[in-house]
Amino acid sequence: MIILGIETSCDETAAAVVEDGRHIMSNVVASQVNEHSVYGGIVPEIASRRHVENISQVTEAAITDAGITLSQADAVAVTYTPGLIGALLTGVGFAKGLAYSSKKPLVPVHHLRGHIASLYLGYPSLTPPFICFVVSGGHSHLVEVKSHTEFKVLGRAVDDAAGEAFDKTARALGLGYPGGPAIESAAKTGNRENYSLPVPHTENPLDVSFSGLKTSVISIINRAAANGTELSKSDIAAAFQHRVVEMLADRLIFVAKERGLPAALCGGVAANTALRDRAEQLAEDNNVKLYLSGRGLCGDNAAMIASAGYYELIAGNTAELTLNAYASRDIETG
Repeated sequence: MIILGIETSCDETAAAVVEDGRHIMSNVVASQVNEHSVYGGIVPEIASRRHVENISQVTEAAITDAGITLSQADAVAVTYTPGLIGALLTGVGFAKGLAYSSKKPLVPVHHLRGHIASLYLGYPSLTPPFICFVVSGGHSHLVEVKSHTEFKVLGRAVDDAAGEAFDKTARALGLGYPGGPAIESAAKTGNRENYSLPVPHTENPLDVSFSGLKTSVISIINRAAANGTELSKSDIAAAFQHRVVEMLADRLIFVAKERGLPAALCGGVAANTALRDRAEQLAEDNNVKLYLSGRGLCGDNAAMIASAGYYELIAGNTAELTLNAYASRDIETG
């Protein structure tokens, strides 16, 4: 079964063709990162306009690269939630028109379910159940994946998501955007022991909180400026990254071991080398099977949406042409 996937939840305009939820036939992404880096973050209005400009060409390229015609696709899958509402509406509107004109089923896909499905593209033998930490720019969800279309949230970020915290901390340190790669690069030459950052606590021990870490970094910067003391950006980056990585990896492996299930990491922040290394070491120490989303599939892409769309279609989850976009919707209800 061949699924055409479309993704426009943030600042990547993406389209892909995937067969049977596991085999990528094409995967095209038009990124806006260079344009938004000037502003230190995503400008929603600019993102929406670029999606309008790019979506037709990107989709055509994905179909051409796959070596098929639109008539050979069995369905059109599209991200309809969560994300920037203007960006989502562009993708949903385009997908509805495409599905209607080609007489194909329209499959709505939750963005986080798409990130989880990216694991199926890298591991053809992986099947639920397993425990997955979805860590991205806007989301940090610890999820029990019960089946391809059933999910239970065990913990989540109570304030800033991990990727958002990386962006804000990098901005405070003057390291640039996007913050994740900037912090990771600076941390390579830093000594995390030179700065003490707090260990945030949450009411639910499986939840995570990153806002306090960001605030601590800003306080360190302000004190150094007030006292005229030297500040090591690389040391602070190393301390911040270590604390975030510790919070994410430790919870993931703890829950997976406790429940006797494999563990998995996906989402943009899952590309972080320190996070991957700590998760791998903890998994080995605790005899937990670990799956890591391929770095090329960690960021937003349409192959993961097409993969998730395949399983939603099999489960009978299709939409009418009245489908709307939603800025926020829980992964459990999809």
